Amino acid sequence: MDPVVVLTLVAALVVVFLVASTVRIVPQARRYNIERFGRYRRTLQPGLNLVLPVADRINTKLDVREQVYSSDPRPVITEDNLVVNIDTVLYYQITDPRSAAYEVADYLQAIDQLTVTTLRNVIGSMDLEETLTSREEINSRLRAVLDDATGKWGIRVNRVEIKAIDPPHTIKEAMEKQMRAERDKRAAILHAEGERQAKILTAEGTRQKDILEAQGTQQAMILRADGEAKAVELVFQAVHRNNADPKILAYKYLETLPHLAGSDNNTFWVIPGELTEAVRTVTRAFGDQSTAGAPQTAQSEEASSADADDTSQESRTPELDAGSTVSLDAATAADEAEKQAAAAVSDAKAEAEAAMSPQVPRRGQTSGD
Repeated sequence: MDPVVVLTLVAALVVVFLVASTVRIVPQARRYNIERFGRYRRTLQPGLNLVLPVADRINTKLDVREQVYSSDPRPVITEDNLVVNIDTVLYYQITDPRSAAYEVADYLQAIDQLTVTTLRNVIGSMDLEETLTSREEINSRLRAVLDDATGKWGIRVNRVEIKAIDPPHTIKEAMEKQMRAERDKRAAILHAEGERQAKILTAEGTRQKDILEAQGTQQAMILRADGEAKAVELVFQAVHRNNADPKILAYKYLETLPHLAGSDNNTFWVIPGELTEAVRTVTRAFGDQSTAGAPQTAQSEEASSADADDTSQESRTPELDAGSTVSLDAATAADEAEKQAAAAVSDAKAEAEAAMSPQVPRRGQTSGD
């Protein structure tokens, strides 16, 4: 083989190797730390970069995007001497590739250990109840401590979250019983409040109903009383306007007696003592009116007939003294009283009609007499 060709091939290979060793392409969101003869030289940025072949080499390749690190559950003792397992989630980002590569050997392990120690210090000053209800406070205190410690490592801690707090099994059972009791208590309170509100509303409704019913009854009684008063006033005015005499009043009194006895609720009815006196008054009144313009003989005859009628009326309508008693039972007495009152009224009507009709001259008597 020709030595010239061999030398040309060797020179070409050397050139290709040198070019390949000189050019470095860095992807986006990546950083490369370059060392020259074992000493940090610079950090390559994304894109095309040139380095010295053989003299420069890449020491570390770092990702500068925000990353998530989840730690394993770690036992932590609370202030009330209870052991709980807590695992955390850490969000961090590399801000200085040189410090992250040369200030700490393993930044993830360092962050994990720092998180555990800080968490034990924070939880050790709280009891279990406060630990379960103060996650935001724990997160903020963890973030403050981690951000201050990892700043010199070229790492920024953006967020720290407690993923889970796992108390012992016995504590879980006690907490479940406590929560169940609290829920039963709230349910009982809500039920009692509901019953209380229902009773209050029912009482309010009943009170409003009674008030409205009383107001309605009051209005009805007022209207009824007004109607009765107006009716009595009209009757009173009619009586005084027509100048009614005692004869008409006695006649209306006799007409009212059968209605008093005809009621279904009456089991005992007393006939007033002035019944026969009222009958006599009506009889005399109509008898006097009928004989006002007649001759003296006719007046004497009418008087004698009126006396006979009064005698027969007295025989038909017995007077009841105040001290007399009714030996019949209540129903028989009521019927008998109704019959007597009806008979008295019919007799009074007949005599009134006879008195109002023209007088028929007796046999043997002329108009000149």
